[in-house]
Amino acid sequence: MSGVLAGKVALVTGASRGIGAATALALSKAGAHIILVARTSGGLEAVEDQIHASGGTATIAPLDLTDGEALARLVSAIAGRWQALDVLVLNAAQLGTLTPVPHIDVKEWAKTLAINLISQHSLITALDPLLRASTGARVFGLTSSVARNPRAYWGAYGASKAAFENLLLSYAEETRNLSNLKVALIDPGATATQMRAKAFPGEDPATIKAPDVVGSRIAALASEDFETGYFERIG
Repeated sequence: MSGVLAGKVALVTGASRGIGAATALALSKAGAHIILVARTSGGLEAVEDQIHASGGTATIAPLDLTDGEALARLVSAIAGRWQALDVLVLNAAQLGTLTPVPHIDVKEWAKTLAINLISQHSLITALDPLLRASTGARVFGLTSSVARNPRAYWGAYGASKAAFENLLLSYAEETRNLSNLKVALIDPGATATQMRAKAFPGEDPATIKAPDVVGSRIAALASEDFETGYFERIG
């Protein structure tokens, strides 16, 4: 497929639905080959079908990002097929239970941190050589306003996202003068996703923007130049 990202390879996590799926489709329309990562095979296959129907190409990789061995196999397969990774979209996340800080369930919070923070570090670590091999890699981390503006009952999720932001911005500083890699944090704002519906069950999804708006903006940024450590709130 032709486009500004023709010949590029992009990996999107949480790609089976919502913002992840929309971003994968938008990147594909821009010409990139998409590696679709999520836990559910059925959802990934549906997104892959949409990409193929629009003339794009994709590879599905069903896996749990907290499974270190599965992640290692994925990275080995990517390195065996491509010389570089040009776009990485760190979108996968878990909301967890919204509850007062003293009531946070330790086991659930550990799982939230494993998905929202530790697995993100694992991905960056494993994919760093392939990102640096790109002529101009772009790394996008999906975040939330609660990472910077604490909100009652959102402590567990907000803390995980605040730590994720710090981790990603530290990576941006470490690579600033060593490669053409650029890092950006994206706060999608109010978007009609399953996670949003869980957090705001009485909200009419028709009153907020669709995931396509976020996906299109990320795809546009993937071909633009910006200062590493860039932050953007969409909508």
